[in-house]
Amino acid sequence: MIDSARINTLVSVTTVEELWDHHTRRMAEFGFDRIMYGFTRYRTETSLGDPEDFVILSNHDPEYIEGFIDQQLYFHAPMVRWALENDGACSWSVLRAQQENGGLCERACAVLDFNRRHGVTAGYSISFKSVTPRCKGAIALTARRGMDQGHVDRVWARHGDDILALNNIVHLCIQALPVTLHRRALTPRQREVLGWVADGKTTQDIALLMGLTATTVEKHLRLARQALNVETTAQAVLKAALHNQMFRLEP
Repeated sequence: MIDSARINTLVSVTTVEELWDHHTRRMAEFGFDRIMYGFTRYRTETSLGDPEDFVILSNHDPEYIEGFIDQQLYFHAPMVRWALENDGACSWSVLRAQQENGGLCERACAVLDFNRRHGVTAGYSISFKSVTPRCKGAIALTARRGMDQGHVDRVWARHGDDILALNNIVHLCIQALPVTLHRRALTPRQREVLGWVADGKTTQDIALLMGLTATTVEKHLRLARQALNVETTAQAVLKAALHNQMFRLEP
């Protein structure tokens, strides 16, 4: 059973890093010593958006992350495809059935071969319920080496409800915490000027409020747009807001 102290710990943390540290240690107690969380707010019918805008959290080794994420093997991963089309939890035992029935394409089989080379052979995937068509989040729970799928399924039969609940809580906590994306970090000044724009202030207003010149304010806005890889200030405000980069209470 999940105890209240653990839940209170998760919902009380102030950084994603602290949350992830708690969660990885808890999942390891169930036998899942390597986990990977992914979330996008920029999904369309044909794309998951720019990978640099993904929220990716993992304690896999760097070589695995480089292959799976940076080389975009995830795009052909069978359990990622499952997560995009479903909500809830799914045993990786479905992969064996798909292989035996010839239901996996060559690229999907290549991903499974890559996973086997890295000891990613047994586990469970959880696909979180989306609140908008453009959002999707999921987590892959990889069992420790030497733990086969039958063992994983028995663990899930005993503790699956608790594991699912904990992961749902962590997913919701991540949505509420500031997330600094790869190459998307904003300076305090950039966050501040975007916050004033979100409040409806003009460049002249912001200059007065911050004790800067209008030219300097425009510079901060331009650098914020560049950091967030967007074309307009409105887009910058939206992206910063989606990742809780504005109006932050520093821990």
